[in-house]
Formats: sequence, C-alpha cells, structure tokens
Amino acid sequence: MPVLILGLGNVLLGDDAVGPLVLARLESEYRFGAGVRLVDGGTLGLALLDELAQARHAILVDAVATEAPPGTLVRLDGEAVRDAVRERLSVHQVGVADLLDAARLIGRYPHSVVLLGLVPGSIGLHLGRTAAVEAALGGLVRAVAREVRSLGYECSKSARRSGGDRPIHALVRHFGV
Repeated sequence: MPVLILGLGNVLLGDDAVGPLVLARLESEYRFGAGVRLVDGGTLGLALLDELAQARHAILVDAVATEAPPGTLVRLDGEAVRDAVRERLSVHQVGVADLLDAARLIGRYPHSVVLLGLVPGSIGLHLGRTAAVEAALGGLVRAVAREVRSLGYECSKSARRSGGDRPIHALVRHFGV
C-alpha cells in the first residue's frame, strides 16, 4: 500500500480520540483511490508494525501536546515526527515511538511520515471532546485529505452526506475499544 492513514488514540480519553474520530469522518465523507488505506490504530503500538512496514507514505493522525492552545492544528514531518512521538504525543506515545523505531530497525520505514493532529484540551477519562477540539476536527479532516492529494493520490468528497459524528457506542463497536 503506498499511503497509510493511521488514526491513533483512545476514544475513552476525551480529546485523545482525535485519530479514530478523524478516521471515521474520512471514511464517511471521502472516497480514496487505489493505494490508500485507512487504519484505526487505537493504542496498539507495535501491533501495527506490519501495516506501517507495507506503506510508502504514512500519515499519522493523533492528539499532539504542545504549548499551543487546544484545538491548534499541528503538522510535523521528517525527523520532527520522531521527536514528537518521544516527547509530545498523548498517553500512548511510547507505543508510537516503538512502532517507528521497529520499522526503522527492520529496514521498512516509510519513505515519508507526516504527523497531523490537534492540541488536546483534556485527555482525562471521559467521553466527548472539548469545545476547541470539536470545532477544529473538520479542519483536521480536510488537512488529511489535502496531504493525501499532495502525495498524488485520489481523495475526493463523497457524494454521500455525512450524518455527523457517529454515536459513541458505534465508535466503540467500530474501533474495538
């Protein structure tokens, strides 16, 4: 698979749900051409190595803790991604750092890795998102779509109308949390 869009995060930890939520919106609102794969990585860490090892390009979608205000869109690439997964991701950061290191060790690191995310307002144990992150989700969805197109792959708005966010019970069932 040339492009892997990997949604990371835990739907039970407030704004940490950014990755799976964006993935669900991408699935319902966009059509992707051949070679683009969307995967809910949740908090699986090293279990995602096979998926990552097959990708030429990887787009990681996650909450990214920085000093910026909650809801701020973050885009990192190259070595900045490696630094961010060690220092600035949310509670599952060690698993993502290990995943990227393992891909490098086996010689299967993607040609390009981009991290797109939002600065969380709260990653405590609760369902739902802060107002700032909720307001910024659509922008992050569009940023991921632009990133796919910038790599030369098809990504277009679906003719289907989005029914909005799925209820949380559907997310839990869909993402296996």
